[in-house]
Amino acid sequence: MRTAIPFVAQISAKEKKVWLEALHRALPEQAILPLEELTVAQRVAAEIAIVANPEPAHLATLPNLQWVQSLWAGVETLLAATQGAKFAIVRMTDPQLAETMAEAVLAWTLYLHRDMPRYRAQQTVRTWQQHPLQLPSQRTVGLLGLGNLGKAAAQKLVQHGFTVWGWSRGQRSLAGVNTVSGDEGFIQILQHSDILVCLLPFTRQTRQLLNQKTLRLLPTGASFINFARGAIVDTGALMDALNSGGLSHAVLDVFEEEPLPPKSPLWSHPGITVLPHISAPTHKPTAALIAAQNIREFLRHGHIPPRVDRTLGY
Repeated sequence: MRTAIPFVAQISAKEKKVWLEALHRALPEQAILPLEELTVAQRVAAEIAIVANPEPAHLATLPNLQWVQSLWAGVETLLAATQGAKFAIVRMTDPQLAETMAEAVLAWTLYLHRDMPRYRAQQTVRTWQQHPLQLPSQRTVGLLGLGNLGKAAAQKLVQHGFTVWGWSRGQRSLAGVNTVSGDEGFIQILQHSDILVCLLPFTRQTRQLLNQKTLRLLPTGASFINFARGAIVDTGALMDALNSGGLSHAVLDVFEEEPLPPKSPLWSHPGITVLPHISAPTHKPTAALIAAQNIREFLRHGHIPPRVDRTLGY
């Protein structure tokens, strides 16, 4: 008899159904069942779980769990909720997700590069005024984070002719990109970025990394895109920078509280474009294939895929 693989998720019934269908297509030889359908014996036997925003208490009912396959790329909530747990966490690393994010970074970089916010504002007051055009090579885009998503975004921007800088915790090399690292590199990238794009994981070290002090390092009139996590940015400092003219515009796809409350001042600020966390949604069919590949590797060879470093937070 096959050992059941529990699917532990706090998502809507509709979304759970779609995920289970995708997982069954990708891994037909295994029984993947919602946790509530498993017997006590099946829970005891389970060594793997597939998770999507799981309730920690539910994971605690799986005493022999060796690792969990997260269906999300971001795992900070899961890490915080399972401190002290012995099982490994494997985040979703999907090339399609990286391509989707790279496409979003390019799209919204072009939105800022071609002065779309300014022209939109002009339309509301029926003003016909043209502004000088800059070439992509004249515009420096700084990427905070050079993981899978950051590398894909950097390559996409280079292909479209932008001058690209990239910052990471440790030094990395990427063709066509001016890569910097560490505290000194962080200051350098801020000072050079006409458009700053945040793709960093959320950790203790990145909480409010972009604050009043660091945002002031950006060139006057720079723009900002946050496709990472809302808490990486001090929202008050961001608003101050926009109000003072230090920043010209911010595209925000992530917020400390989601959905963004209707009363939030971010909705109505003329210098902010609000997006409902849509820059890079997980593509279920390809994510299910990645999960299936990881699970097969473990079942055949006993190898747990590359896991999240609980100390680093990613």
